[in-house]
Amino acid sequence: MISNNVNKILHGDCVDILKSIPDNTIDLIFADPPYNLQLQNELWRPNQTKVAGVNDKWDKFADFDTYDNFSIAWLSECRRVLKKDGAIWVIGSYHNIFRLGRIIQDTGFWILNDILWIKTNPMPNFKGTRFNNAHETLIWASKQKDSRYTFHYKTMKSFNDDLQLRSDWYIPICNGNERIKINGRKAHSTQKPEALLHRIISATSNPGDIVLDPFAGSGTTLAVAKKLGRNFIGIERESFYVDIINRRLDSIKSPDTQNLGYPLEAKKPRVPFGNLIENGYIKSGELLYSKDRKHQARVLSNGTVTVDEICGSIHKVGAELINKPSCNGWTFWYVERDGALVSIDELRERFISESVI
Repeated sequence: MISNNVNKILHGDCVDILKSIPDNTIDLIFADPPYNLQLQNELWRPNQTKVAGVNDKWDKFADFDTYDNFSIAWLSECRRVLKKDGAIWVIGSYHNIFRLGRIIQDTGFWILNDILWIKTNPMPNFKGTRFNNAHETLIWASKQKDSRYTFHYKTMKSFNDDLQLRSDWYIPICNGNERIKINGRKAHSTQKPEALLHRIISATSNPGDIVLDPFAGSGTTLAVAKKLGRNFIGIERESFYVDIINRRLDSIKSPDTQNLGYPLEAKKPRVPFGNLIENGYIKSGELLYSKDRKHQARVLSNGTVTVDEICGSIHKVGAELINKPSCNGWTFWYVERDGALVSIDELRERFISESVI
């Protein structure tokens, strides 16, 4: 049963453990797989200090075929365990993201976006032989083309000061107190910043969802999931990292559930304009006005509105008056109350809040 694995770190090979997870049980996956950097030599700074790069054994593969077969295996298992409306995020660098992109599509996922994580404080290119590599790429994909995946669009727009959140994310690399160190050295060479995972989990999952990380590493995904009231499952092969993750999770308190909601995403009950008339919020014969008072229409008792020879719904009449194919009549029309214009959408909200429907 999936409940036996929830909110735990499962120690072992990711493919083997994924095979033990039941079909269609996971809501969201974040995968930070080995990058297969193919580093040939040690890297030194101009001051002759050694760069602590990614030279771990878990990032070494014999050749591209070996890496591809590994990627096919874990991505196939991830797709199997995802719910029908689930989604996956995969992060990588130029060394591996293009290979992963093809495998993601070949496995049956449907790519929704690629996101550039632009590092505001990237490591310099010390040799001066290439451009400074200042970003990583994330692929966001649903389980299949017709999946009804989670995306809190309105919330993320509000998060971004009422501007549509773009696909270029400026976030610093993990450093300072957030960077986990053991005896003064980085515990994990590719620890991701919590800000990156906060954005992903907030935008594409719901409180109580199960978030899976098949390459848990230092545990950032799991830590952020816990802070955001999500359930989680982590898979990690190295016992060294399992211990680090458990200590990290033990230090996190469960959040206050009242702070986890998405009120902007709540769908309004369908309220026909005629409901406002029959319940006295707008009177038959009353005038509706555009916000600039340039246009006005008379309300008929049957719920239609009329201007000269034009007659129809609040939406149809509004569209004809502004000569556009469509118009949201709820935001276009106003009524006059005590000398001031009041949006009919505000009257609709009042109608809903007073539990008339």
